[in-house]
Amino acid sequence: MSVMFLPLRLIPVPVQCVVMTTVLGLVFSRDASLKPYLRDMEGKVFRIHVRDTDTIMFLGFTRGKAWVHSTYDGMVDVRLNATTAGFARMCFGHEDPDDLVFQQVLKLSGDSDAMLRFKKLFAAADLDWERELRASFGDFFGSRVARAAHALVAAEQKVADGSRQAVSNSLREMNMPDAERLQAWQAGVEHLSHQISRCKGRVTRVEHTLKHLQEHAAAAQQSQ
Repeated sequence: MSVMFLPLRLIPVPVQCVVMTTVLGLVFSRDASLKPYLRDMEGKVFRIHVRDTDTIMFLGFTRGKAWVHSTYDGMVDVRLNATTAGFARMCFGHEDPDDLVFQQVLKLSGDSDAMLRFKKLFAAADLDWERELRASFGDFFGSRVARAAHALVAAEQKVADGSRQAVSNSLREMNMPDAERLQAWQAGVEHLSHQISRCKGRVTRVEHTLKHLQEHAAAAQQSQ
């Protein structure tokens, strides 16, 4: 699935809705190959929750067109939940949403069939938010939003890298193994396990030989 939403805290929610409706409308209307995917989405509604700003928006599909509203009173088919940075990673960082779901950055719940159809639509659209924003609203607006999104993604990555380094340093101070040392230990354990298996094989062969010799000696005594 390609990029999806534009929930940036710099833009008021009603404006976000107008921006997304405009961009999606232009993208979907100019590509005739998307019409079958849009028909499959007819009547589907997605609830988008941006956790850190507690922003809620609704994305729906009616008569082959997409709409984004800040309120909706009906039933929703799918619920999407992520932080502003999480959505920015999809929209401008071009990260695979499936990977973000696995990392629990993006949380999905609801109708699995609607999710699959949604994924197919946006994969076929191959939407580039930065390009579309520049084309629809001008270079100034598009570039400003894109810079803010990229800065947010970079900041989150820096925090994540710093957290991993802090954990690694703490483990070293406690003489606990980090990932590299664990890998070396695992290799050592696997080598030792292999050696033990070889020794067991040799012991088994020796036991069989002794048993054979004992049987042979017993037979010789009986023959005497």
